[in-house]
Amino acid sequence: MTHWPLLTLVTFLPLVGVFFIMLARGDEAVVARNARNIALSTSVIVFLLSLLLWIGFDPNTAAFQFVERANWVQIGGFEITYHMGIDGISLFFVLLSTLLTPICVLASWQSVHSQVREYMIAFLVLETLMVGLFSALDFVLFYVFFEGVLIPMFLIIGVWGGPRRVYAAFKFFLYTFLGSVLMLLAILAVYFQTGTTDITVALTHHFPAGLQKWLWLAFLASFAVKVPMWPVHTWLPDAHVEAPTAGSVILAGILLKMGGYGLIRFSLPMFPLASAYFTPLMFTLSAVAVIYTSFVALAQTDMKKLIAYSSVAHMGFVTMGIFAVTSEAVQGAMIQMLSHGLVSAALFLCVGVVYDRLHTRDIDRYGGLVTRMPAYAFVFMAFALASIGLPGTSGFVGEFLILLGTYRVSTLECFLAATAMFLGAAYMLYLYRRIIFGTITRDDLRGMLDLSFREKAVFAPLILLVLWMGIYPNSFLTPIRASIDHLVAQVNAATAGAALHASLN
Repeated sequence: MTHWPLLTLVTFLPLVGVFFIMLARGDEAVVARNARNIALSTSVIVFLLSLLLWIGFDPNTAAFQFVERANWVQIGGFEITYHMGIDGISLFFVLLSTLLTPICVLASWQSVHSQVREYMIAFLVLETLMVGLFSALDFVLFYVFFEGVLIPMFLIIGVWGGPRRVYAAFKFFLYTFLGSVLMLLAILAVYFQTGTTDITVALTHHFPAGLQKWLWLAFLASFAVKVPMWPVHTWLPDAHVEAPTAGSVILAGILLKMGGYGLIRFSLPMFPLASAYFTPLMFTLSAVAVIYTSFVALAQTDMKKLIAYSSVAHMGFVTMGIFAVTSEAVQGAMIQMLSHGLVSAALFLCVGVVYDRLHTRDIDRYGGLVTRMPAYAFVFMAFALASIGLPGTSGFVGEFLILLGTYRVSTLECFLAATAMFLGAAYMLYLYRRIIFGTITRDDLRGMLDLSFREKAVFAPLILLVLWMGIYPNSFLTPIRASIDHLVAQVNAATAGAALHASLN
């Protein structure tokens, strides 16, 4: 256990980069170059520091580690503390946030030309808010980070996005903000029940069964939009289509995981009876999401929209695994979220590569790129197969564990999810065939350049991680296992106790 504030350093060091970017002076070209260099170097340093969290992490305990605590706000009896810490559930989300930020900066190196300083500042601020969200152990602190994420993401979509960027940005903001207001009311109710805003206290508090249902629904209102679950997913395709490439990477890689993280961190352990009560509802919504959005993806003509709908389907697997509440399924949901964070981010980067060259995402405008861009064809194939869930890739591990754990709870749900895996293969192979194979019929495709060194540097770590997670998943499952097993045991004990109490009465 470290004795220096490593978690605070990882969380707030990006703001130091923001400070130096704001000090940059000179003409527009010089300021842009300095902003890129400072943002990249800062985010790389933050990522390297975050690796110390993994190196120093003890996988044999479910307790929070790297805990930091200080008084923050005290008004009468109401006290808010700066309370940070991570366990197996939050460790890899922090690492995913610190990994994708330098990749986003590098991916935007040549595609963003206007207001570069402000763009890089937005991403560094976003990194601080994402890491803080996954590390916060005080409800008010968590809510500040949770809501704060909306601001830089709103600006990234609204300022640097596509033609309908303002509409997409406001839709994204209003959808997510409306659900968060209900969560704020639930946090106040939790405070009046427990007398504290400390998350570690609330996780062990026994809430009345009737109150649990209302609090569970209030938290769901926020997390379901973030996941996003069907039918509150409609903001996602618009946001993805209009967002710049790096915005889509963060949106798919991190922001969607906030919903799944919230369900695992709060909904299951704090409201186990309500979770058990609403499990049939969650299974139904998950099955509809997996199957319906897979069919919708098949009908898309825009590459980004197809991948956006595939994200909804993959996150449907996640919610199914979470509410199966078996150790295998919840661990599978964690791995699926991490895998999706890497694979979907990479697929949006693949779209960004050809968009930068041809400035269109229309699937029909492409074809035969394998003859001009063999390296690109290989990279795209690797991530398309990982998205499908090919054995040996990260996508297989998560889906297999979820199906294994869900089968013990609901054979029908497992069958529906397994059926939808064929649809996933159908739309991803359809996308890949239309873009990569065939013959080049348009003159502008004949001049397409293959991946540059910078683009290969962006994809290389993602490919390595997808293969690492697929070939040796235990290196990721071991730190997660103790926290998940403790969570599942806690939920099962609560539901068993309630069932025994009901039978005695």
